[in-house]
Amino acid sequence: MNGFDFKEIQEKISHSFRPWQRSFQFWVRATNIYTGYKVCQLRVSLVKDAKKQEQMWESQHEQAADKIYFMCSDLGGFFLKIAQLLAKPDMAPAAWVRKLVTLCDQAPATPFDAVQRVLEEELGQTIDEIFETFDEKPLGSASIAQVHKARVKGNKMDVVVKVQHPGIEKLMMTDIRNLQLFALYVQRTDIKFDLYSITKEMETQIGYEFDFKREANAMERIRHFLYENNKKSPVIVPRALRDTVTKKVLVMEYINGIPILSLGDEMARRGINPHGKIAEAAKQNILTSLSRAYGQMILKSGFFHADPHPGNILICDGPEASHIFLVALLDYGQVKELSDNLRLGYANLVIDIADNNASRVAGSFRELGLHTVAKCENEQQELLRLAQTLFDTKMPAGQTVLQPFADDSSIKKIAVEAFPEELFSVLRTVVLLRGLSVGMGVNYSCAEQWRSMAEEALLASGRLTRDVKRTSRRRASIRSLRAGH
Repeated sequence: MNGFDFKEIQEKISHSFRPWQRSFQFWVRATNIYTGYKVCQLRVSLVKDAKKQEQMWESQHEQAADKIYFMCSDLGGFFLKIAQLLAKPDMAPAAWVRKLVTLCDQAPATPFDAVQRVLEEELGQTIDEIFETFDEKPLGSASIAQVHKARVKGNKMDVVVKVQHPGIEKLMMTDIRNLQLFALYVQRTDIKFDLYSITKEMETQIGYEFDFKREANAMERIRHFLYENNKKSPVIVPRALRDTVTKKVLVMEYINGIPILSLGDEMARRGINPHGKIAEAAKQNILTSLSRAYGQMILKSGFFHADPHPGNILICDGPEASHIFLVALLDYGQVKELSDNLRLGYANLVIDIADNNASRVAGSFRELGLHTVAKCENEQQELLRLAQTLFDTKMPAGQTVLQPFADDSSIKKIAVEAFPEELFSVLRTVVLLRGLSVGMGVNYSCAEQWRSMAEEALLASGRLTRDVKRTSRRRASIRSLRAGH
C-alpha cells in the first residue's frame, strides 16, 4: 500500500515558503535600521554642538552595526556578500567595519552527505572512483559554494573541489530583488545616487556565479592573458581540471598559501617586525602585484576578475630564504568584460585622476555614460573629487576612513543620476583594493600606477589625445629633472 511521505511533503512546503520568510525578515529588519538613522538625523539637527552631534552619530552607528550583523548572519547567502562589501575601513562607519569583518568567512557549511550527493550526480561517478583521498571537512564555505581538498587518482595531484550549496540560487535571487526595491526607495528619498543600476549589475554578476563551467573558462582566459603578457605573471592563477567541471562542481589545482588577512600573524611567526622595512616592502610588493594585475586586466584586456575581497587572495612563499611573498588570486565566479568604448573611456578617466586634471573629468564622465548634476559652485573640482572617491584607491592626507555619503562628500554635492551598470564592477574592484591598502597601512594611488597602462591602451587604439601626450611629455620631463637632482 502506497502511503504519503509526510516528511517529504513537509520539507517541500517549507522549502517553497523560504523565499517569503526571507523577504519578510529582510523588510522588517531593513526598515528598522533605516528608521533608526532617520530618527537620529532629526535629533542631530536639533543639537548645535558638533562634538555632541558626532557622539550621537557614533552611538547610532554602533546600534545599527549590531542589527546589520544579525541580519546578515541570520539570513546568510547574499547578505554575507553585502557584509564583505561593507566591512571595509574606507567604505563604512568604523562601528560597522569592526562588527561585519568577523562575518566574512562565516557562511554555514553544507553537510557532507549533501555535498557527496551533488558531486556524484554532477560527475556521474562516486567519490572513490575519482579521488584517492577527499577531506570531508571543507577548507572553507562561502555564500554560494564550499571547497574541499582532495587528491586525484592516477596523477596524485592535490586539488580543490568546489561544490555549490543545494537550492542557494533561488534564495539569493530573492535577496537581490528585495535589495533592489530598497535601493529604489533610498535613492528617491535620501541619496541622489543611482543605486538601482548598481543592484541590477549585482544581480547579473551573481547570476553568473552559479555556472561553474563559465567560471572555469574565465579562469583559463585570465590565466592565459596574464601569463602570456608578462615575463612573470603578477599573480598566480589556478588551473582547472577540464574533465571534472560541471555547472555545480569545479575541480582545480590546489594552491598552498595563507589568507591575506593572516599576513601579520605569518610575519610575526617568521620574526619580522610588522612595522619594519622588511614588512613594509613585503606589503608594498603584494599591493603592487595585485594592482598591476588588475590594471592590465581592466585597461588592456577589458576582461577581469571582479571580486578581490580578502577571502579570494592567498599569500604564498616566494623564492627560498627570501622575504618576498607571491600573490594568488582565487574564485573567478565574478568576472566582467567591458566593451572597448567603456574600457577606453575608463582609461581616459584614469589619466584625468592621475594628473589631477579637473577640467577633463566632466568629458570623461560623459564618455562613460555617467550623468551628474552639480549642486555647488566649484563644479570641476567636485567632479574630480567624485572621480577620486569612486575610482581611486588613494586616501586624502590624514584620513583612513572615506565615507562617500557623508554630508561634506562630493556625492552630496554632485547628484549621480545615471551610473552605467557595467562600470559597477570596476568601482567595486577599486573599493576592495582600497580597503586592502588601508587595512595594510599602505596609501597608494591605483590611478597613478595604472596611468602608463591607460596610455598604452589608448595608444594601441589610436585614441591617445594631444592633451594627454603633452601631459605625458611634461610628466616625463619632471621625472628627468628630479632624477638629475
